[in-house]
Amino acid sequence: MERGGRRAEGAGLAEYRRKRDFDRTREPEGAPRRKRRGRGEPVFVVQHHVARREHYDFRLEVDGVLKSWAVPRGPSTDPRAKRLAVPTEDHPLDYAEFEGTIPAGEYGGGTVLVWDTGTYTNTTSKKGRELTMAEGLEHGHVSFRLHGEKLSGGYALNRFRGDDGEEAWLLVKEKDAAADPRTDPVSTRPESVRTGRVLAEVADDDGRTLQGRPRDPGADR
Repeated sequence: MERGGRRAEGAGLAEYRRKRDFDRTREPEGAPRRKRRGRGEPVFVVQHHVARREHYDFRLEVDGVLKSWAVPRGPSTDPRAKRLAVPTEDHPLDYAEFEGTIPAGEYGGGTVLVWDTGTYTNTTSKKGRELTMAEGLEHGHVSFRLHGEKLSGGYALNRFRGDDGEEAWLLVKEKDAAADPRTDPVSTRPESVRTGRVLAEVADDDGRTLQGRPRDPGADR
């Protein structure tokens, strides 16, 4: 899990680009603050990521970028489960479609799979006033309804400070018709919603291990 640390709100994609060598990684470079074409609700994506530590990257489209959190245990459909969500750098919108293996030695080196994706509806409010997602994130609380293939219904992100003083959030499922404490989609539905592959197949198709090392030690592509 790669920690983003403390960062200025609205930093755009400068941190994202600084951490990556696009001559080596196939991750999209993106354009700063690029607006998504067409109309409709903003997108979300959850990407299963085997890096230094295995985790799930939870991303919400906000103001032309993907606001991102690393969730070690992945999202839950159980309202009683509070999932730690560590903020990371903003990602470009086209990262929502990225699935592949980042070469070992690069930032986040390892295999990435699109575990779930879809759109979401902002339901954030404060004292009866509707807030934008950007306003809610600044205040430390957002709520939203997901419309994905594996995740649906209401969720919330709430900010707190850890024992080390670093910013962290909790991702929580709201109590609604989509809540299901009896199942765990992270373990029962591991496949990609884009390609139907599991992590090992994504890595194999790239000729790499799950951690991004070439299967042929003499080659690095």
